[in-house]
Amino acid sequence: MTPQATLTHWIEESAAVRARMLAGGGKPGLARPESVAGKTGLEIMQAMLAGALPYPHIAETLDFSLIAVEPGKAVFQGTPQLKHYNPLGTVHGGWYATLLDSAVGCAVHTMMPAGRGYTTAELSLNIVRAASHATGPLRAIGMVIHCGRQLATAEGRIVGPDGKLYAHATTTCLVFELPARA
Repeated sequence: MTPQATLTHWIEESAAVRARMLAGGGKPGLARPESVAGKTGLEIMQAMLAGALPYPHIAETLDFSLIAVEPGKAVFQGTPQLKHYNPLGTVHGGWYATLLDSAVGCAVHTMMPAGRGYTTAELSLNIVRAASHATGPLRAIGMVIHCGRQLATAEGRIVGPDGKLYAHATTTCLVFELPARA
């Protein structure tokens, strides 16, 4: 697929995902504990994509969205905006970090059985190419490397529709039993 065809596909796919989420009642917010009880991490992520569970507020703040999930993989798409620039006139490193933390963390989340959770313990990020408001949409793709009872690791990349790498990251997540709800 040419870069222009990939870009067109990404824009159309993102619009379709957002429309599906909104049609399902999706909006930013916090999932209620009873809404996620008994669900696997993959089921929770799929419910978010269907609009049955809220998506996080940070997605609106930083202009990115979940696009797709499957076991061990999560894809997000975002477009850097002027409001994401640092005082030096470049996209703030936190934009890249948050997009990649979301991708690698949610990839780990897809591997969680019901009753298990995770949190980021370490995130290592390398920005290798500058993005700007003129760059257009970029994708963060997170893939699980290992998922055990106590630790999970994943890696992720932010790429453009032309396949160019903008940033890459690795994470270590702490995996734990979720507290029982009364």
